[in-house]
Amino acid sequence: MTAETDAELIEEGRKLFAGEWKFVWASPSIETLPPMAGMEVAFAGRSNVGKSSLINALTGRNALARTSHTPGRTQELIFFEGPDKAGLRLVDMPGYGYASAPKTQVASWTRLIHQFLLGRATLARVYVLIDARHGIKDVDKDVLKTLDKSAVSYHVVLTKADQVKAAELQKNITETAAALAKHPAAFPDVLVTSSRTGAGMPELRAAMVRLLQERG
Repeated sequence: MTAETDAELIEEGRKLFAGEWKFVWASPSIETLPPMAGMEVAFAGRSNVGKSSLINALTGRNALARTSHTPGRTQELIFFEGPDKAGLRLVDMPGYGYASAPKTQVASWTRLIHQFLLGRATLARVYVLIDARHGIKDVDKDVLKTLDKSAVSYHVVLTKADQVKAAELQKNITETAAALAKHPAAFPDVLVTSSRTGAGMPELRAAMVRLLQERG
């Protein structure tokens, strides 16, 4: 990948995400999923990892995805669609590992996530969000195993990087990359982002543009 190609992808990503993005569907169960169309990328992560904030930062909209100070508010698969003819959907998945929710509810969300990952032909990639302050936890490892089994390629994105000192952040990046080396479906590199400062957003947008081009 040349610097020129990178710059082109970043510019294409900027244009794509500067277009209109809108909420199109919410699925509380696998039976209520929207018809498959275009290419979908999904965002998975623990309940308080900042998925909604990341989607808002990506699209440059403050309230596209609902954010809440109460973790675990997203209890459905939420679909957002980009500009007409772009052929890209973003899927906000229910947060996992939220201990304060009733166990039956957590089991239901977990089942929905796993069924979606295993049976969605239009799902091109899953971005697994990991809190940069904490790194990969046991509950994340279960999801990574499911992704390995489902043969959906996934890319780890560290969030909240602005809340970690540089030396600690570098240590967590190195440890995360080392852990991913054991997972066959994982991208070897780690994307580092901050929804607050916008760091890493151009690279994340460019990664999705590249994926669209590869599948096109």
